[in-house]
Amino acid sequence: MHIDCFVAKRLLLPALTLALIAFAGAIPALRGQTAGSERIVVTGDDVASAYGAPGGLSRSRFSPTTTAYVLPPWTFYYGTIYEGDAFRHGLPDHIFTEEVELGLPYRFGVAAETALERFNGGGGFQTISLEGRYALADWNKIPLNPTLFAEYKFGVGTIRHEEGPPPPPGEEEEESGPPKVPDAYEFRLLLAQDFGDRVEWAMNWFFEKENTGDRGREWGFAQSASLPILLEHERLKVGVEMEYKNFTVKDTRGDPMHSFVIGPTVAFRPSRTTRFDVSTLFGCTSDAPAVQVFAVFSFLLGPGTEQGAEAPVSTRNR
Repeated sequence: MHIDCFVAKRLLLPALTLALIAFAGAIPALRGQTAGSERIVVTGDDVASAYGAPGGLSRSRFSPTTTAYVLPPWTFYYGTIYEGDAFRHGLPDHIFTEEVELGLPYRFGVAAETALERFNGGGGFQTISLEGRYALADWNKIPLNPTLFAEYKFGVGTIRHEEGPPPPPGEEEEESGPPKVPDAYEFRLLLAQDFGDRVEWAMNWFFEKENTGDRGREWGFAQSASLPILLEHERLKVGVEMEYKNFTVKDTRGDPMHSFVIGPTVAFRPSRTTRFDVSTLFGCTSDAPAVQVFAVFSFLLGPGTEQGAEAPVSTRNR
């Protein structure tokens, strides 16, 4: 991997360190659980708990680049996501995503997304996605609260900005017009944990494979950590997030592109059902965008949004 700056060489170490701290912190939390059936009111956050999880980890999308756990049953999540990529050379790329998700009983969830892209004066729909997720247990029953995620993306537009290297000379002439966005599938392992009712952490490991075209293959991880600044209902949170991607196509399996970005993230909740997230991530490898900006507006709707949600003592960190 070609690193742009000396400091960036040390960035993968903090990524692994955060994951190890999360795992180590989860063990005492589990040992400290009690088996009683007493119930308490979660006062730190006025978002209803999903199976005992903190409100910040019960919204499905934890930060612009990470998702965590599941929604409370019969609660809807609506999100509008903007991603702007500024490259070291060439024009910026803009992606707009609309997302809706429904929490189901027994720790299941289903979702759908549509993504639009604006690049070089043109734009249009790119993909339509169907998603499903399943949390393996109630909150804090298993260290790091693992959740399984699967997604299938239907390509509905044309490729406006190539993520990988351009095709060999003459190959693009085999098609009439711009190449179509290929269908793709993705699997993720979602991990999440809270520490002392203050710090919340989430990490996603992902693998995505395109079915046609240049058969792009991508794997990597994203993780975020945040803590509240305004403690009343956790209105304002600040933190840090990072993302690493390893991308190849059928002709470059032995020479992958490495993208690593890191930067601050802020989440503000003007009401108990709405939230704004903003992240500014800076590229630390030659294959990464120079700057990535994310902005997310989301809101919850359903029986899981009433104030003063209750959760069993046995499913909460003390």
